[in-house]
Amino acid sequence: MYVVCADHLEEAIDEFVDIYETPPDLYELESVSFTDWSAPSHCTFCNKPPIYLVV
Repeated sequence: MYVVCADHLEEAIDEFVDIYETPPDLYELESVSFTDWSAPSHCTFCNKPPIYLVV
């Protein structure tokens, strides 16, 4: 699972496919919510605010 900014979306997708050999599901963080999970305050790859959830 990756929580990423727009700049790192492609990198997260590539890593996910390399590891799991299947395309990920993509979600915009502002349009999803989970009861037991809160999105991190920064991208997995940098310090920018995250926009996408890659799972």
